[in-house]
This record gives sequence, C-alpha cells and structure tokens, in this order.
Amino acid sequence: MSADRDPVIAVYPGTFDPMTLGHQDLVRRAARLFDRLIVAVAAGHHKRTMFTLDERLGIARELCQPYPNVEVVDFRGLLRDFVVQRGGKVVVRGLRAVSDFEYEFQMAGMNRQLMPDVETLFLTPSDQYQFVSGTFVREIASLGGDVSKFVAPSVLERLKDRVAQPKDV
Repeated sequence: MSADRDPVIAVYPGTFDPMTLGHQDLVRRAARLFDRLIVAVAAGHHKRTMFTLDERLGIARELCQPYPNVEVVDFRGLLRDFVVQRGGKVVVRGLRAVSDFEYEFQMAGMNRQLMPDVETLFLTPSDQYQFVSGTFVREIASLGGDVSKFVAPSVLERLKDRVAQPKDV
C-alpha cells in the first residue's frame, strides 16, 4: 500500500453455504489484489441454508485464516449499506459460467445505482472450480455423493456430520 492513498477495501459477499474450494480460490486471488478483503457472510434471509450463520462464519474464518488482510464478518440487509459502512470501494463477485453473467450483470448495474463510487469486479475461478457451487455441493452431499474434490477436508467432515443428522419430520 502506498503512503499517498487510502487502502482499497473490497467486499466479497455470499452465503457461503458451504464455502467451497471455488470460494477459497477467489478469496486467495482477491486478497492479493486489495489492501483489505472483507468476506461478508450473508444471513441468508432469502435462502434456506444447510449451515447456520454461526457455522458458516466459523468455516469461513477457519479457511481465510492464512490471509492476514482478510476479515470475515456477517451481514444482514442491503449489501449497499454494509459496503458503505465498511468503507468498501470494490465488490468482488465470482462468475462460474455464462449463466451466472446475466444475473450478476444486473446486480452490478443496480449496485452502481445504489453505490456510484463502488466498482464491481468479476473474477472467474480457476479451471478446476468453474462448475463448483454451494448448491451442487449441498445436493450431492445430501444424496450421499462424494464432494471431497469440491471442499476443504474440514468442510467435508461438517457436511458428513450434517447429512448424518436425523431430519425433522
């Protein structure tokens, strides 16, 4: 960081349910680009999550520990309010496939209207993670499939434990 400029703070928002190797790949790469990266774990008001907010925060904090400039926090409400409150200048979003682009492009346009001084940066995951999504990981794990190629070992253990728990009837 140069002494003649403010640190550039980026926010990487998501539900991270669970955090996948694709998410970790984007954290690693974004952490190199910005002075500070805030991984903003959404409460998930619009999604039914497999893991609680506290569990998702714990997983993200564990996996982001190697990066001293990365902070993991939760947020509720409008991303705009969170980013402005934290002094963010960039919102980092991952694009896995062309199908993600339309939604993310619309979201970036809306965010630009709400936060004209904040840029959206799209990062594509490394090739081996292009198709990995938390939704796919949850579904495969729930059906007894092997997701070891898609998540960190500690996340795999948590998934196995969660899937093994009896379901409420």
